[in-house]
Amino acid sequence: MRKILLILAIACSFNLFGQSIDTIAMRSAIERQLVTYPESTLQDIYKSFYQEHFGPGHIINDTASARHYLMRELSEMGETQSPYFEPTGSQGDYVRVYLSAVADSLITVEQLLDAFVRSANSRQEPAVSWMEKWETIISIIQANKIELEGFETDLPLLTEAARNNQAVHHSSRYNEAYHPHYRIVERGIFEIELKPSLK
Repeated sequence: MRKILLILAIACSFNLFGQSIDTIAMRSAIERQLVTYPESTLQDIYKSFYQEHFGPGHIINDTASARHYLMRELSEMGETQSPYFEPTGSQGDYVRVYLSAVADSLITVEQLLDAFVRSANSRQEPAVSWMEKWETIISIIQANKIELEGFETDLPLLTEAARNNQAVHHSSRYNEAYHPHYRIVERGIFEIELKPSLK
């Protein structure tokens, strides 16, 4: 019996090529998101795992423009109840660092911008494809009967986006409820350079 359980555990955590997909951690991350942000839809779960998979998702060549957008967002954001930071996806390879940390003078614009730019420019190609990971996420949601508003409508649209490795915005429900303002930072950079100021 113990051998059977061990084989099942290995099968759940790895695909046939030995590339890691930790389904237990994925399920915990989905459940954590719905507890923390109950207005989340499938689109917001997609976004969190996508950010973990791809990081900021593109190479940033124009730091001046990135700084301009960051400053504009800081000036336009109102009161927020967001945390200063939180992990993306299930492994936390990237971290959302909220602009409230800058607004509250815990870190500077320059610190966040530099960490964000270097995180975007240092992304490594993940071992497992995004489509494979997305299909696993959907399987977990369906197998555990996790209820999400608009799931049936969102599923085909997001699956098509996943086939094209396409990024998505937060859902309108999420934006209206939580007003998110953050930048994505690679975990190693975050832990060394930003987290000590955010404790």
